Amino acid sequence: MSSTELPSAPAASVLPKVATVRVADGERLRSVGLPGITLTVRSRQPAREGLPPALYVHGLGGSSQNWSALMQQLDGDVDCEAVDLPGFGDSPPPDDGDYSITAHARAVIRYLDASDRGPVHLLGNSLGGAVTTRVAAVRPDLVRTLTLVSPALPELRVQRTAVPTALLAVPGVTSLFTRLSRGWTAEQRVRGVMNLCYGDPGRATPEGFRNAVEEMERRLQLPYFWDALTRSARGLVNAYTLSGQHALWRQAERVLAPTLLIYGGRDQLVGYRMCQKAARTFRDSRLLSLPEAGHVAMMEYPEHVARAFRDLLEDTGTGAGEPAVRDVAGVGSAGDGAVTENAGS
Repeated sequence: MSSTELPSAPAASVLPKVATVRVADGERLRSVGLPGITLTVRSRQPAREGLPPALYVHGLGGSSQNWSALMQQLDGDVDCEAVDLPGFGDSPPPDDGDYSITAHARAVIRYLDASDRGPVHLLGNSLGGAVTTRVAAVRPDLVRTLTLVSPALPELRVQRTAVPTALLAVPGVTSLFTRLSRGWTAEQRVRGVMNLCYGDPGRATPEGFRNAVEEMERRLQLPYFWDALTRSARGLVNAYTLSGQHALWRQAERVLAPTLLIYGGRDQLVGYRMCQKAARTFRDSRLLSLPEAGHVAMMEYPEHVARAFRDLLEDTGTGAGEPAVRDVAGVGSAGDGAVTENAGS
């Protein structure tokens, strides 16, 4: 494995020059070369030595930036790293053009094997939830705990609001959409994404909105942006059709790691009703319900997600052995109606 520090995260030299990736205070980026892929990894300096490692995996169309707020909340509890999956964020496309769930899971496994950081606390959102579920099922030696925020696991009845995203997997739809949306500004696109992914788009700060617009402008310059998005959507839909031992729900049954499940009551992409099925399927699970949250609870309610994650570390004895300073107020103390429960095994 080769690793190169990226102070301002320039694009790979073989690709057209585009705007640089935003790096928040306390973060750094580095490029990691692995067989067939190059991954960009975002990290924070841990508050002290000896903290257990954690790895965050983003969702469809997202990037490691989606985890910045939660990473800042947890830098006193775990040694935080977030990966840009191949073709997303600042990671170039994979050499073989494979964007299946299996390929994304293979990329995560290759990184963990090469970095020798495992076992890690593994966290995934949406597409990243499907990817990390597969990683935890096939390589339990790499995973201490699993935290899933609105994981994209198969649903029999897909929400109407999720249909346009699923349609990206249909050949020709992406080309049609890009033609129809050619005149849209980055601001319009970001507002559309936030309206879809946030329970309350008003929770995004002006700074957060500006950063998202800058990132959208940068991504639209990438020649592979739509291809990576389309092929990953297709890979997710294809994974939903698999049966037998490769089926995602069957793999969820095989996960041995203590699992924290987080679902938003206003999620327009993953049905809130799926939280109970997930709680029954993952054998050692805990459920955090956030009725006011949407699809990206770690961005809308990072403090609540962080508190539930700390509880997971405490309950399972998988922390660093030194208790972190914690807010003792209940998860629902901010008036969001949060509900926590231990789903058990």
